[in-house]
Amino acid sequence: MTHDEITPAKELDCVGLYCPIPIAQTKEAIETVKVGEVLMVEADDPAAEEDIKAWAKHTGHELMKIERAGSIMTFYIKRTK
Repeated sequence: MTHDEITPAKELDCVGLYCPIPIAQTKEAIETVKVGEVLMVEADDPAAEEDIKAWAKHTGHELMKIERAGSIMTFYIKRTK
């Protein structure tokens, strides 16, 4: 599977929410997808990129891709455990 073919099992909309809400909701949402599945998170909080990168590294989940469209960032996170 190439990164262009990522099909998220679940989508989480955190647009308009600010730290720490996007990361808290991401933590909850990753538990609702199966290991190996992908959670897509959209956020516009400037802190979200660093927060989600650090969270993924800390928890061991794989941050597969980050897309940007204007102020919106889309994160693709694969559950690894």
